[in-house]
Amino acid sequence: MGILRTKTIEPATGSTLTLGASGDTITVSSDSIKANTFKDAGGNTLFTSDGAGTLSSVNSGLVGSGPILISTSTASDSSSIDITSGIDSTYDEYMFVFTDIGPATNGANFGWQVNADGESGFNEVITSSAFTSYNDEVHANSYSAVAYQTAYDQAQGTDLQRLASLTGSAADEPTAGVLHLFSPASTTYVKHFYARANSYYYAYGGYINDNFSAGYINTTSAIDEITFKMSTGNFDGVIQMYGIK
Repeated sequence: MGILRTKTIEPATGSTLTLGASGDTITVSSDSIKANTFKDAGGNTLFTSDGAGTLSSVNSGLVGSGPILISTSTASDSSSIDITSGIDSTYDEYMFVFTDIGPATNGANFGWQVNADGESGFNEVITSSAFTSYNDEVHANSYSAVAYQTAYDQAQGTDLQRLASLTGSAADEPTAGVLHLFSPASTTYVKHFYARANSYYYAYGGYINDNFSAGYINTTSAIDEITFKMSTGNFDGVIQMYGIK
């Protein structure tokens, strides 16, 4: 078997280099093929890389039905995390996973709001309900219950929709949870949501709060931006946005 050693092989004409004829099998003995755009025999793009491992133009045949990570946003003593791109008609459901949410101010409430297409201010009208399941840390279950929280819901309100209330600011007291938003790109229906967050309630020696909320954004305009912030002060944390088909 002959050996050809060269650094570059280019087509004699045009920009397409063909290895082998139709029906041939090409064997690559190396453990890697380095290219930024991969296409099939029909010229259809399978995926494109930016050269740093970030993929785009991923063929739908390669995408599973589970959550697809769209973006990751990190707060470091930040006033808010504003996600202003990536919320569109691509997915029927958007899931926001928030972890290690630590307020700078003890007892701050963590919440969210949205903008309709073309709007600003993060003050859309929301109707919601909220309840918590809680248990105290130091009083031997003396203060434990499941209770509706009238202070946490909204009736055609434009405030932050709470995810967690009266959260602790110590390093070991962060909040975590998930928010689901449905069909935000619809221009026919209101936008439903539900959320669950686990948080440390700082008062009276400490409580575990399991926070539940649900409702709808009362607009038929498309929702394309969302903000996460504290009721007062800055915060640290990570918010990942996923799309679900």
